[in-house]
Amino acid sequence: MSGPPREDRFEDFFAADFYVTLKNSLYNYRLRQRAVRAALPDRHNAGRILEIGAGMSPILTDVDRIVYSDLSPRALATLRRIHGRGWYVAADCTRLPFRDGAFAQAVCSEVLEHVADDRAAIGEMARVLEPNGAAAVTFPHRAAYFGVDDRFVDHFRRYEAAEMRERLVEAGFAPDPPRRVLGLLEKCIMAPTVLLVSRVFPQGDGVSRSARPPRGLVALAPIARLLNAVLVVVCRIEAAMIPVRWATVLLIKARRGPA
Repeated sequence: MSGPPREDRFEDFFAADFYVTLKNSLYNYRLRQRAVRAALPDRHNAGRILEIGAGMSPILTDVDRIVYSDLSPRALATLRRIHGRGWYVAADCTRLPFRDGAFAQAVCSEVLEHVADDRAAIGEMARVLEPNGAAAVTFPHRAAYFGVDDRFVDHFRRYEAAEMRERLVEAGFAPDPPRRVLGLLEKCIMAPTVLLVSRVFPQGDGVSRSARPPRGLVALAPIARLLNAVLVVVCRIEAAMIPVRWATVLLIKARRGPA
């Protein structure tokens, strides 16, 4: 049975504007953003773009002709209030409400691992792309790395690089070789972080959109941003040095074949 993307618990914590701003400074988000932008250098002139599973922190924020799609109307409402550019469509990524070939490019970053029927989602992404349209897909790498942080955000799976390439080819894509986005340091940071968050915020104790952040957290925000800025540099260097097989997050750029 095809299932829609599952909302992860981070949406509970980042519903308020302050938390969205904090989330957007996270090193792993910024490195995924950097990697996707590098993979789509012609995005400003390519035509209409679709970002699948944009949530409250989309990858592409520097283009106007973009449609942000997500299962959660709540997330899109937050994004629209904060960001404002582009169009916003609440939709299941396995049944996208767009005509065939409607988009020149597509972004699907850290989404497919949340989808029960990921093949259907990839097939829909191919369907709505024009012939030779480009897609940038990022995903958590290596089944052996599946752990507490994956369970916390409701991942169904982590992918092997060859497995993702196979799914893309099945859908009619011609994938490029994978690019490293993050390495093992990311796993070493995120696993203890989610354990800490789980203890501080038990299940169901998320932060409401109207909640004021604690003063202590506000005071620590500049330190958190500085730390993440340092981690961006360190993790980028690590990803550039390690073999693909050690990467924890990969990006594959793929082009849809002719109709």
